[in-house]
Amino acid sequence: MKIEVIETSQKKTKPEWDQNLGFGKYFTDHMFTMDWTEKDGWCNAKIEPYGPMVLDPASLVLHYAQETFEGMKAYKTKDGRVLLFRPEMNARRFANSNRRLCMPVMSEEMFIEAVASVVEHEKDWIPTAEGTSLYIRPFMFATEASVGVHPSSKYKFVIVLSPVAAYYPEGVSPVKIYVEDEYVRATKGGTGFTKCGGNYAASIAAQVKAQELGYTQVLWLDGVERKYVEEVGTMNVMFKIDGKIITAPCDGTVLPGVTRDSIIHLLKHWGYEVEERHLAIDDLMQAGRAGKLEEAFGTGTAAVISPVGELNYKGEITVINDFKTGELTQKLYDTLTGIQWGDLDDPFGWTYEVK
Repeated sequence: MKIEVIETSQKKTKPEWDQNLGFGKYFTDHMFTMDWTEKDGWCNAKIEPYGPMVLDPASLVLHYAQETFEGMKAYKTKDGRVLLFRPEMNARRFANSNRRLCMPVMSEEMFIEAVASVVEHEKDWIPTAEGTSLYIRPFMFATEASVGVHPSSKYKFVIVLSPVAAYYPEGVSPVKIYVEDEYVRATKGGTGFTKCGGNYAASIAAQVKAQELGYTQVLWLDGVERKYVEEVGTMNVMFKIDGKIITAPCDGTVLPGVTRDSIIHLLKHWGYEVEERHLAIDDLMQAGRAGKLEEAFGTGTAAVISPVGELNYKGEITVINDFKTGELTQKLYDTLTGIQWGDLDDPFGWTYEVK
């Protein structure tokens, strides 16, 4: 792929590489952009100064939400190497999201090349403090100026980069989760398995409600019976019950998370029994009452592993593991981040070195 490089004339002052970075507050000097048109296909690949983009008021994305995105991270090892984590999985998920929204599909090779090229160009922005990384946000949206519901004839693909610390202020400490039984996130046949902005827009009302009640996130139930546990607002979720790990299956309404898949691999590698099946919220709460709910944790690129210390379902409170990070949860976090930062061996071939 031919990529034109346009250097910024005024570089930004980098923030301090510490936990005060927050998440998504700062952005690098440059971004990657590329167009797609029916006539030319993928074209105009550039690394250019980060800044506003001109958008026609009639652009289809503003009216009919034809938009998809991904979330990834780059890590700088102690010996100065730059690593991505399983980028081919993000490429495949991005392609699947685009297919569902009738948007052009990019090859895995092109997606990874685009990500690697802009990360390499901006590698000085990768923070080095413990627990920090460079968050990568590839996204794509419809740009055809036309008010009418149809697939766009033009699209813009963009990658922006942001040095980040922990997603949740709590860090690797238990969070409180509110079980949502009024609003619905996804139903089969819809877009629940994709990463598209509409899914997240629809989740905000429940998120606001949870925060007003003093909870960090929402645990969604299925959209038909409001009975089965699916995922947390920004994470997949897993429960350790009687020594087994249970998580919702990826059968159309749950996002196929890269971290989720990696955690399942690790658990099976260590000899744990993992069940990808529907788990009724009533059964989950009963396990909590009986003392059989040993640990619970969310998994996702942004948060990596987030222990769950409390569930609230219809006013019933279940405290998990005395609101402490579980032994298995901590081991999973330490192992996965150890591989991602290059501190531990990578027996699965998950890391991709940017050169």
